[in-house]
Amino acid sequence: MRRLLDFAAKLVATGLGSGYSPFAPGTAGSLVGLALFVPLAGCSWPVQLLAVAIVSVVGALAGGRVATLLGLEDPGLVVVDEVAGQWLTLVALPFTPVIAVAGFLLFRVMDIVKPWPARDLENLPGGWGIMADDLAAGIYAQLVLRVGLAIWPAA
Repeated sequence: MRRLLDFAAKLVATGLGSGYSPFAPGTAGSLVGLALFVPLAGCSWPVQLLAVAIVSVVGALAGGRVATLLGLEDPGLVVVDEVAGQWLTLVALPFTPVIAVAGFLLFRVMDIVKPWPARDLENLPGGWGIMADDLAAGIYAQLVLRVGLAIWPAA
């Protein structure tokens, strides 16, 4: 049973294996997040937000478990945080190709730069520290995207 749970934790934490990408695993995880958001795009924003909350809680548990198994605080192969952050970037927005690409790029920038207080959230214990900074990056990306849409509504 323990091996099955560890396998499930690794599958979730690595974003269905995208975290094993030899090049830019965070970007790979964000791309998986973007692809997994497609079925949610037609749902109401409360359903989308509930999905983000569920992935965040499950991701914190799975990411924390994988970090413990590897003996690392925030292993690079744990990318479920990128999935949740990417989803949060896109919640309640019209899902068009332009918005999808802009949301992807903005999230990656915010995830890399980690404006205050996102970087400080990494200090939360266990899987919550893994998840929280990327959720903050998703909020920042969402806000910048909304400002952009207010200026250029044709997107």
